[in-house]
Amino acid sequence: MTQVQLISSRDNPQLRALRKLAGENTGYRKSGQVWVEGEHLCSAALLRGVQPAVAVVAQSLWADGQSFWAGKAANTLVVPDALFKNISALESPSLLGFVVDLPAQGVLDPAAPSVVLDRVQDSGNVGSILRSAAAFGFTQVIALRETAALWSPKVLRAGMGAHFGLRLFEALEMDALHGLEVPLLVTSSHAGKLLQDARLPFPCAWVLGHEGQGVSAALEARAALQVRIGQPGGEESLNVAAAAAICLHASAVALRAG
Repeated sequence: MTQVQLISSRDNPQLRALRKLAGENTGYRKSGQVWVEGEHLCSAALLRGVQPAVAVVAQSLWADGQSFWAGKAANTLVVPDALFKNISALESPSLLGFVVDLPAQGVLDPAAPSVVLDRVQDSGNVGSILRSAAAFGFTQVIALRETAALWSPKVLRAGMGAHFGLRLFEALEMDALHGLEVPLLVTSSHAGKLLQDARLPFPCAWVLGHEGQGVSAALEARAALQVRIGQPGGEESLNVAAAAAICLHASAVALRAG
């Protein structure tokens, strides 16, 4: 049975814990829980079968949508709108948030279509790549050390719900890739076949590298295929998230074409 609590004190210990969880990039690693804010992200979690541990609902939204949000979590906290804004790390806070348990990392699926993030450090880029992975049929994302924290609030917002449809692994060493049975594919701004001319294997693991330095030399050496994206406009290179979307879409097209 769902427990509903009305909270009006800013100093309530549950609210203090929520403020900390919402404001820290890697606090989830210690707590084992993640703050998910906004109706879009919360709805995406529910659609994927995620059972929130706690729902936090601003009073104005609770008054309008109690019949919908009641029962979505084992514990529901209803707070004044001003207190919800105090929890939120957003400039324009939403009126709804979930606390969800961090999924167990488990073990890599050696045959899964995968994306490998090699020191990709911008949170927006990482979230965008997760969205592209989910959109184009890549089910596993492997973040190597020095990549932005996958479950940080900024990456979650940029991912727009993709997290809940992917198997995510983070802070892994490069040696973990030895367990993959799919070929590694890397991109370069100057070497390899043009993407449109390459025969793309599927499943595979696309490796996306650091925004400035690209894919490490060690990973390039292990790649089964290196490709470049033609840029007739003359730009030196593409943003890594844009390059990822192009490459992952190319794999999806190649798979459909047989």
